[in-house]
Amino acid sequence: MTDTLDLLKNLIRRESVTPNDAGCLDLLAHRLTPLGFVDERLNFGDTENIWLRRGTEKPLFVFLGHTDVVPVGALNLWESPPFEPTIRDGNLYGRGAADMKGGIACFFTAVARFVANHPNHAGSIAIMLTSDEEGAGINGVVKVVEVLENRGDKIDWCLVGEPSSDKKIGDVIRVGRRGSLCANLTIHGIQGHVAYPELANNPIHEISPALNDLISEVWDSGNEFFPATSLQISNFNSGSGAENVIPANANVQFNLRFSTELTAEIIKQRTAEILNRHGLNYDIVWRLSGNPFLTSNGALIDAAHGAIKKVTNFETLDDTGGGTSDGRFIAPTGAQVIELGALNISIHKVNEHIGMADLEILSQIYEQMLIDLLVTK
Repeated sequence: MTDTLDLLKNLIRRESVTPNDAGCLDLLAHRLTPLGFVDERLNFGDTENIWLRRGTEKPLFVFLGHTDVVPVGALNLWESPPFEPTIRDGNLYGRGAADMKGGIACFFTAVARFVANHPNHAGSIAIMLTSDEEGAGINGVVKVVEVLENRGDKIDWCLVGEPSSDKKIGDVIRVGRRGSLCANLTIHGIQGHVAYPELANNPIHEISPALNDLISEVWDSGNEFFPATSLQISNFNSGSGAENVIPANANVQFNLRFSTELTAEIIKQRTAEILNRHGLNYDIVWRLSGNPFLTSNGALIDAAHGAIKKVTNFETLDDTGGGTSDGRFIAPTGAQVIELGALNISIHKVNEHIGMADLEILSQIYEQMLIDLLVTK
């Protein structure tokens, strides 16, 4: 049993469903404080956050991750208990194995080996972990970054351990993410009897042409790093449940995943133009989950490519796909940010798992990146 596998098993046993940390941070802190890492807790509300740092000099390399996991869903669909780590066919099964306790275990063993071999390394190493990435995320990394920025702790390089790999460890790294903008739109009509439509105003009928225009809108054409912006309707609710009543209101929720060709303000303006063109009586509430970010070049990407090549002997692909991640809170500080982690094939699913051999490969890649960036040649 390797140290990485042993640590991951201990993490999986802790039922850390968002925002409960279930003792994960204490377990992890005890492994690094003897190596000279300072343990700082930055808790907000019901969310536990930790900042573990070794050194005070620049450049500052940060591993970023989350100890919380999504709910397990239907227990009867799991082939083994989700919080009892189980080995089958070369894989370790358990909730959080891939997203992202596996990545965290690799952080810690990579750092431990690196510090043992290079105790006088250049710069500083830090690990930032939160217990609320899978939930609202309002008291997690975004708050920790505010603290760091206010006291002048500038991150140079940030590696997010989200499961980025596709078919094998390291074949894909995320060098950016699309922005995410959510809308909650309410269309106001006049309730009435379906037999007397002239005395009512059906909000479903009113919004339908406008929704078609929103769906058909060509928001942009993307660019070399990002696909074209996409709008998707996620919820549509209206009516009282009665067959003979025209509803008073209709509610539509939609989301836009947008590229660096747009801003949230431009999207809001163009949406208003479409809705106003149809003469609707409406209210709309927007929520910006995150702006797009991109690390197109630099020492961090070079180190990732070099380490993956050295450990696996193949070239990696730079990509900006997927949803949002906590990297969106780090990028605005000016740091270079990438995501590199486990295979994403089983994340958020029943029977989530990670290959045991993959753990060793990923830990070695992380260690090699530290060597390339923080050991003076």
